[in-house]
Amino acid sequence: MVLTIAAAIFVFGLLVLVHELGHFATAKWTGMRVDEFAIGFGPRLFSVKKGETVYSIRAVPLGGFNDIAGMDPANNDAGSRGYCEKPVLHRMIVILAGSIMNFILPIFLFFGIFYFAGVSTPNPEPVFGQVMAGKPAAEAGLQTGDRVVSLNGESIASWQEFVTATSKLEADTPAVITVERGGEQVETTVTPSYDKGSKRTVIGVMSEVKTMHPGFFASMGMAVQHTGQIIYMMLDALYKLILELSGAELAGPIGVAQMAGQVAQLGIVPLLNFTAFLSLNLGIVNLFPIPALDGGHFAGLCVEAVRGKPLGEKSMYYLQVAGITLLVLLMLLATKNDLVRVFTGG
Repeated sequence: MVLTIAAAIFVFGLLVLVHELGHFATAKWTGMRVDEFAIGFGPRLFSVKKGETVYSIRAVPLGGFNDIAGMDPANNDAGSRGYCEKPVLHRMIVILAGSIMNFILPIFLFFGIFYFAGVSTPNPEPVFGQVMAGKPAAEAGLQTGDRVVSLNGESIASWQEFVTATSKLEADTPAVITVERGGEQVETTVTPSYDKGSKRTVIGVMSEVKTMHPGFFASMGMAVQHTGQIIYMMLDALYKLILELSGAELAGPIGVAQMAGQVAQLGIVPLLNFTAFLSLNLGIVNLFPIPALDGGHFAGLCVEAVRGKPLGEKSMYYLQVAGITLLVLLMLLATKNDLVRVFTGG
């Protein structure tokens, strides 16, 4: 529980800090007055004022905000330094900066992982990197480092061939496996079992993993490429999700906190990977053209740029109500999914 809370605070805190820092830095850069930069919601736990801005940490670490003067034109007391008085381009930059920072953060996280921890790739050779205790392979006497020669008389030359041959095995039906160990061939019988989680026949082994340590510039290039690949995969998955009109995989703060705790148990590298994935997810979702999200604000600014004036107060009011209603419904669905997972172990 303590690890889950700590991991959740780390993940949410870092994502919110980076996102809000994007809004804050660009607001300052374009000459806007920022009255408060806050991490979290609710009562202030800590605050300090430097210059015209109050920097605060609040009780609920599930978000954050920048109090930029003039966001509401009717209550602009900052004159030309108010948000509403700035050119449309400047306001667009400030609105998009949060999500842009969420796209930049993973590049640095992946760079750190690649440069300091290295890049692990499966060995294409049919060599056992891990034999799991209590699984069929371990019970058959197979060991880490064994090289598969054949399975049920079928010659094995690569790990992929071994995976293909294993997939043909039937659960609870003995299979003859020959491995090379210490220069000698050892033959034994292994009885596969059916794994409900992966829905396939397994014997309980993992491939050998090789780790390479790329240089500084190679790590940066790989980080940019990896980030781009994940964004493409996320957009593709999102497209399919919208087509299916399914919210079964939707997770809220409870679900994300639970996942953060589970990932943290595996170590700092998996936690940083998880943070990077979540940051990209946040960046993409926040650009949805839904009022109350940055994407909705940006869409409104695009309309203003075309019309030459902002939408009327009534139109903005109804759009914001619709947007907030949709977000509340999505949050309720995500919370329902979280609670189902918590109480069913799903």
